[in-house]
Amino acid sequence: MKVAIISQYYPPENVHITANVARGLAQRGHQVRIITGYPNYPEGQLFDGYVQRWRSREFDGDIEILRVPLWMDHSQRAFRRALNYGSFALSAATARDFVSGADVIYVYATQMTPAFGPWIWRLVGGAPYVLHIQDLWPDSIIGSSLVSGGRSAWVIDRVLDPWISSVYHRAGAVIGIAPTMIRILEERGADPATLHLVYNWAEEPKAEPSRQHPASSVAMTTVLYGGNVGDMQDLETAVRAAHAAADAQIRLQIVGDGIALTRVKAVVGRLGATNVEFGGPVARSDMAYYYAQADYALVTLKDLPIFRGTVPSKLQSALAFGLPVITTVQGDVRSLVNDLQVGYTADAENVDALEQAFRAAAGAAHNVRLAMADRARDAYADRFSQAAGIDAIARILERTVRRHRPRIERESSAVD
Repeated sequence: MKVAIISQYYPPENVHITANVARGLAQRGHQVRIITGYPNYPEGQLFDGYVQRWRSREFDGDIEILRVPLWMDHSQRAFRRALNYGSFALSAATARDFVSGADVIYVYATQMTPAFGPWIWRLVGGAPYVLHIQDLWPDSIIGSSLVSGGRSAWVIDRVLDPWISSVYHRAGAVIGIAPTMIRILEERGADPATLHLVYNWAEEPKAEPSRQHPASSVAMTTVLYGGNVGDMQDLETAVRAAHAAADAQIRLQIVGDGIALTRVKAVVGRLGATNVEFGGPVARSDMAYYYAQADYALVTLKDLPIFRGTVPSKLQSALAFGLPVITTVQGDVRSLVNDLQVGYTADAENVDALEQAFRAAAGAAHNVRLAMADRARDAYADRFSQAAGIDAIARILERTVRRHRPRIERESSAVD
């Protein structure tokens, strides 16, 4: 196949799924081209070594990359973030010539706006597109500080909702990352015949992970939160719960950066919490060190209906490293952790419930922790591995091409 990929983010930004898909498809013999923005995520500042211009081409192995300009911003000001998302959507839409001849377009939809170009192109006879939905829109921005009612709510209701429904309806296939998300996508206009569940995967350890210390040999139980410190992660609740469970020898380590970091640190200061530490931003490739030092991984989100159908990549990362989980994410994540017996769960935004989960985790016997770690590794291999995910995506793209381009299928059959 000739595959075009549209994604606002791509390395050297600290992302991995789009790059894994692109490289995995290329390794399987497909021709891959990518339209993306200039690297600036998550700080909203252009990376060193780059100069933003109308077009810039580079290569990742055999994969040709076209970078297009965008308004760089990662603040909580709604208008500026809208410019960030919208400017990339418009810039990418002007680059149709770069992907002309593509059999299928894969859209990595962390937000829905990268789908704008493929949606427009499809209206005028362009290649079919496959959406890989990471966050349900507009749910993921409703309730955040980006939307506070008024005109923003009106735009979402009158403009964004109808457009998103059209994007789903016209997609050649739609990939969701959790069972509940699949059900919601069907309710919102996606054709059930085109819906597919593919769990996200983690950036996998290059070697068998090993703990730096036996869990039973240290006084403190370290709970690691690694990732974006944003509005939706609700780390204020985690800080309060860890402070309340300090006598259980719980240590909460927060490694990452984001717009809520200053606010979370302020909560630590007000409480005088001495068992909460901050590690600052860390490259994804360096997280192995922190996983090896930890006893549990913390996976948190606010209590919003949208998150019941979300499986944050932090879950897969923890499982890949054989790390049991403590989670406040309701719905699919809570069910997975309980069913797979890989950790402890608590109600979202509930300090008392999370404190009790921390205490239970700290009190678990050494052999119980080791058994959870073994189940975590097995669960990752069976359900969440990179190889399984990319194989599934490749099959979905191939089926989409066959369905929309019968000629290609006939030619392939003739060659076989």
